[in-house]
Amino acid sequence: MNIVLFDDQYRNNFLPLTYTRPIADLRIGILKITEKFQHYFPSASIFYQTEDYLQNKFKSIESGECLFINSRFLPTENFVEQLQQLGTNEALEHENNVLAYYANPVEGFDINKYTSISVDFNGIYIEDIWDLFSKNHEAISADFTLLTQHKASQAIPTHVYAVNSEQIFIEEGAEIHNATLNASEGPIYIGKNAVLMENTSVRGPFALCEHSTLKMGAKIYTGTTIGPHSKVGGEVSNSLIQGYTNKGHDGFLGNSVIGEWCNLGADTNTSNLKNNYAPVKLWSYEANRFKNTNLQFCGLIMGDHSKCGINTMFNTGTVIGVSANIFGSGFPRNFIPSFSWGGSQGFKTYKLNKVFEVAEVVMKRRNIKLTDTDRNILAHIFEISAQFRRD
Repeated sequence: MNIVLFDDQYRNNFLPLTYTRPIADLRIGILKITEKFQHYFPSASIFYQTEDYLQNKFKSIESGECLFINSRFLPTENFVEQLQQLGTNEALEHENNVLAYYANPVEGFDINKYTSISVDFNGIYIEDIWDLFSKNHEAISADFTLLTQHKASQAIPTHVYAVNSEQIFIEEGAEIHNATLNASEGPIYIGKNAVLMENTSVRGPFALCEHSTLKMGAKIYTGTTIGPHSKVGGEVSNSLIQGYTNKGHDGFLGNSVIGEWCNLGADTNTSNLKNNYAPVKLWSYEANRFKNTNLQFCGLIMGDHSKCGINTMFNTGTVIGVSANIFGSGFPRNFIPSFSWGGSQGFKTYKLNKVFEVAEVVMKRRNIKLTDTDRNILAHIFEISAQFRRD
């Protein structure tokens, strides 16, 4: 079977994260969305339907009948059963959202040629970028069940204080040194070769993905995911780090989503609650204005390859684009366009050749090469995001 995970009209709601990836490549819970579908369809080949400039990295398919699935709707056993029962001239819909259909990529999709089947989707689906952290508690629990069924956890070391140990799963090669793991509010998943250093305190639901490290004394609260090959210290609450990112020192990160290849300098702090307790507004690329999230708690959204210096302070509901570099005293504004260099005193354009130099060095530290495809993607984002920069 060939499966195509497609971006729909809500794609821009997930910028700046979807500047560099299709929706299916977003991580929510423990796994990326595409990895969830691969678990349910282990023998399927998975392709993507997304923006043209991303298709060299996230491959499309040009011919043959494929099962097209809306990336925003996360798989469940019930949803997978509905997909398996879907006929070639039928389309699944939920509240005017097309969920799935069979089609030949060359011929395209015309809903008028299909019999529409309305279904009640009872799983997790995402509509706005803040759903990634606000629904992460539930997503971690779902992935925990998916990944741990019919598997045995490594033994919890005797020097670890564990609460509700049945909901703690430790993959092979993980190291835990004198930590507190409290799974009374949700499961805790420790990935392969992950490390919890001395005196770390964790309250689930929580996921530490493979080859990631919690630094000494870290305090991690519910609903937090740390993606693979990341290092995290300080205090983190209900936040989602996509992967290959460092927050290695003290400082607070709350109700936030951080992309890949980011770095938060020592004592970086995010505000996730306004002084007047009002709902937080967040920059919307789709609306080209600030949009009400209807959330009381909302912190920082940071796109791939962005960095901030030591002692950086971010206001409630700050959005930072791709490859921005923020430093200096005071609060920078709460929408920082891609390829911006500066801080509260103002910004200038972060030149593309310098972006490539830094990205190459950063990725090499993880033994990953910055490819020509990666460069082309960043160059395209540089062009399409120019409208938001002021210099």
